[in-house]
Amino acid sequence: MKPRPAPVHLPSPHLPNTDWADRFELALNGKGLTAMEAAERALGNLPPWVSGLMAMRNRLVSLVGLKTEAPRHGNQGLIGPFPVVSRTDDEVVLGFDDAHLDFRIIVDIRAGSAVNQIVGVTTLIRRHNTLGRIYLAAVMPFHKVIVPTLLTGAAGARG
Repeated sequence: MKPRPAPVHLPSPHLPNTDWADRFELALNGKGLTAMEAAERALGNLPPWVSGLMAMRNRLVSLVGLKTEAPRHGNQGLIGPFPVVSRTDDEVVLGFDDAHLDFRIIVDIRAGSAVNQIVGVTTLIRRHNTLGRIYLAAVMPFHKVIVPTLLTGAAGARG
């Protein structure tokens, strides 16, 4: 099974005034996976090529004063490079706010058929200025490849 685009339901309480969003879903065989486990599988161990792109991103954005390290939200910790904002068994919210944009990544689990679960990854963005619009336009081609790849990691395999 491959990740597929899915509708995003807005407005979202996780990021009011979201002005850009997307969502991908994947059906996973079996039951019992929590959202935290899915988030850790998908985002906790990035493929080397994604880590390389993130390192390059950090070098470039440091030149214009953007954050290169994720700030922690209280004692929730990190999953991969992303701070955990909140979590339940069915949903983990990651992300932080920066000068150019705010973002949230929501990893959620819901029942599918009698023998599977659906894991979803929603990305929410609220752009603040021209830099935020330019940044999003620059990363979008990568985002559309990276997110489905990471979502495949929730199934225990990388695509």
